Amino acid sequence: MSTSLIGTRIKALREQRRLSQEELARVFGFKDRQTLSAIENGERRVTAEELLLVVEKLGAPLDYFTDPFRLDGEARFSWRQNGVQPARLSAYERNASRWIAAFRRMAPEVGHEIRLLRQSLALTRQNSFEDAAAAGERFAAEFRLGEVPAAALPAAMEDRLGLLVLMVDAIEGVSGAACRLPELDTVLINRREVSGRRHFDLAHELFHVLTWEAMEPARVEESTEVGGNRVEQLANNFGSALLMPVGVLDRFGEWAGLARDALVEKLIGVAAELQVTASALKWRLVSLRRIVRARAQEIPDATLRNAARARSLLTAEPTPPLFSKPFAGVIARSLDEGRLSARRAADLLDMTVDDLPGLFREHGIEASVDL
Repeated sequence: MSTSLIGTRIKALREQRRLSQEELARVFGFKDRQTLSAIENGERRVTAEELLLVVEKLGAPLDYFTDPFRLDGEARFSWRQNGVQPARLSAYERNASRWIAAFRRMAPEVGHEIRLLRQSLALTRQNSFEDAAAAGERFAAEFRLGEVPAAALPAAMEDRLGLLVLMVDAIEGVSGAACRLPELDTVLINRREVSGRRHFDLAHELFHVLTWEAMEPARVEESTEVGGNRVEQLANNFGSALLMPVGVLDRFGEWAGLARDALVEKLIGVAAELQVTASALKWRLVSLRRIVRARAQEIPDATLRNAARARSLLTAEPTPPLFSKPFAGVIARSLDEGRLSARRAADLLDMTVDDLPGLFREHGIEASVDL
């Protein structure tokens, strides 16, 4: 572990225990807090004796400071959720951190280079919702996402932006998250959600990744397609326009003159074709003045969800494979090259050793190591 990472974890532990630098400096036996500040900033190495002293005095295990598969003090998360208790969310965040840390650690060792530069959107809180929507439209056009942008978005995020996109079995109430590290951005999506929700969450979190420094999102946000604070509304407008550009919607003709039942049927059918939710499509059409707001309010979102759910039961929508092909490929190569044991890999991924071959098969990856 580098000096800077150990210092980062000491700082994270100090803040977790709600200690000031002066208080922790006294634990170390330092005369002033400047020495501790230098440690936390990675400017001074920690001796073995000093590290053991922190372990003893603060009751932290030694591997808290030495385990490379942790992100304590480094990662910033923003969670899309509804009603998840803070302690439960924090526990899940620790699990997610292990997956991201495993990829960060192993990827360069097996020749999967993490992107050196990251892209960003030139947007701030002062921009209008129309500006955010225009940025979504431009993203879809410049990245050539085609007639069904939702289907092409994950590959564009992975291949062209260098993001880590993980489909996960999230705890109840969590729909997705974005994670910011100095050298890697990650988006996590609950793969058990319906495809329309997954794609909307993906586009929403992409906005946060591309605007993080200008308007860092809250650690916890409500998982909705409308409403929220200003940053969330900007993200919703960006995501909606990215998934449903005007040029794509124009293929489906007029909306204004349809009777209620015909409008509901068309919303559900077009949404299924575009792999978005019918409610997101409805509000996108309102923003484009293709449907008046009063007309949209006559069709509750719950009505659209129930009708779409009834239709989806007939089509048996598949669940995406766990994690992603780039992620599974890095783990498989790490096993093949002996850089990671099968037991360690299974522990990091919350699996059994017997589960690993199935993960690789789902992504079309051959792992030569005998599991």
